Amino acid sequence: MPSRPTLAHLGRQQEEEAAPFEGGTWKVHVELPDQYPYKSPSIGFVNRIFHPNIDELSGSVCLDVINQTWSPMFDMINIFEVFLPQLLRYPNPTDPLNGEAAALLMREPKSYDAKVKEYVQKYANSDTTNEGGAETEDDDDMSSVASFGDDDDEEPAGKMDDV
Repeated sequence: MPSRPTLAHLGRQQEEEAAPFEGGTWKVHVELPDQYPYKSPSIGFVNRIFHPNIDELSGSVCLDVINQTWSPMFDMINIFEVFLPQLLRYPNPTDPLNGEAAALLMREPKSYDAKVKEYVQKYANSDTTNEGGAETEDDDDMSSVASFGDDDDEEPAGKMDDV
């Protein structure tokens, strides 16, 4: 029986250091293989994001711990509270899926930050989240960990300084 894809929101980052991604809300597609937790889940961003280690069109994530060094000791909490926030905070332009983002980050960091902020406004705010990945009827099964927004109603998934 094939595994069923699920959707979740990436946890909220509380600190200013999360800039330029601060204020963005992304839907993250998580597919658990039948062999999970012995085989890593498939992770991808649903709405567009400008990042060296995330394919802009497919949303695929290039993250060593998910792709090559996965261990059954890791779980979904690690992905949402540690791995993905660290990926956003510390992009690796030397191992890119998005060559344009990597080159811009290395050559013109201020221009990179500006383009990331432009994408946050265009594809990852609460008004435009559906444009980057329209919700479907299956989204009723979505579990909301939290968002990168400013809503005080939602509990954060964890503080960045805890990682």
